[in-house]
Amino acid sequence: MNIRSGRLADASKIVEIYNDYIRSSHATFEVEPIDPVEMENRMSASVDNDYPFIVAEENGRIAGYAYGQRYRSRTAYIHSIEISVYIDREFVGRGLGTDLYNDLIPGILASGFHAVIAGISLPNNASIRLHEKFGFKKIAHFKEVGRKFDRWIDVGYWELINTTH
Repeated sequence: MNIRSGRLADASKIVEIYNDYIRSSHATFEVEPIDPVEMENRMSASVDNDYPFIVAEENGRIAGYAYGQRYRSRTAYIHSIEISVYIDREFVGRGLGTDLYNDLIPGILASGFHAVIAGISLPNNASIRLHEKFGFKKIAHFKEVGRKFDRWIDVGYWELINTTH
């Protein structure tokens, strides 16, 4: 598995992964599939603002991706970053989330971000295990803040504080 920076040329493959989550999972609260141009815009928004966007590639196929984005728009939040990871369903269970975070998180911490935040729609035991493996601690739980597939969904927030900066 090759972990590398995402490129705009990857957008059509990345959007296939993401749209599968939109259609079949509450891991994202988006309800309408997006197109590759929208994914390119999102990728550019991260990279152009010095946030990481990485992909895992196997034999030329994008197997998953992870990225960081601005946590909130107000200036005082500039030292915080929100991260996400999505894995192609055919690659789930192979440790790919760990591989991506092994690359993503150390780079984020070395960049000087103080708080790394992950929002997880619940239940999602695999995502909780992944984040806690990297030292994230649960810091909030919001009840029934999203509605998808005709049911209410809770969201928890996990945080990793960078103690080296």
